[in-house]
Amino acid sequence: MRKVAGIVASLVMLVMMMVPKTVSDKSINTIVTEQFFDGIINQADPGCAGRSFYSRDAFLKAHKSYHRFGMLSDQDDSHREVAAAFAHFTLETRHFCYIEEIGGTSRDYCDESNTEFPCVPNKGYYGRGPIQLSWNFNYGPAGQNIGFDGLNAPETVANDPVVSFKTALWYWMEFVRPVLDQGFGATIRAINGRVECNGGNPITVRARVRYYIQYCSQLGVDPGENLYC
Repeated sequence: MRKVAGIVASLVMLVMMMVPKTVSDKSINTIVTEQFFDGIINQADPGCAGRSFYSRDAFLKAHKSYHRFGMLSDQDDSHREVAAAFAHFTLETRHFCYIEEIGGTSRDYCDESNTEFPCVPNKGYYGRGPIQLSWNFNYGPAGQNIGFDGLNAPETVANDPVVSFKTALWYWMEFVRPVLDQGFGATIRAINGRVECNGGNPITVRARVRYYIQYCSQLGVDPGENLYC
């Protein structure tokens, strides 16, 4: 009987060793380490507004509201998701230098045809935050999900670093996570494909891909296929 039990135990152990490693024993702070985060933001000019705004602590606090980010069933996929998101954050903010879109106040990001989330007079829905949230139809639902008045107070995204990271994670989980399995190129299309893909801005696309490959290397994973949009 003991012999049988020993055989069963050995078989169970063998099966467990064969199961792909998951992130069940990891947390986001072991992936987005201080070294990883600082390696990005420290490349921004010391005079950048983002240097005193964005922080790893703010990101980790925001992550509590979107805890599924970077926590996929496969450890390598989780690392690739983090690498992809931070590649876009880096490009959009120039290494966490910018909180708001350069020249954003002069641009019209009001979709007047959207009656569900109507624009408020004298409010600007230009890019803010790590993923440069834009348009009234994004500020409205993002605010509802996070808990701030996105239409009446879009400037909150540029005033509260935790809310700022939350908008990036909200957008990611809503629009980017669903296409993540199609490759990094699909994430570019989900974020700014109308402007950059299909030859729209190949220099920016290459920069996004370069950051992604770099972060994948730092996190010890292969970047996979379909890198370009």
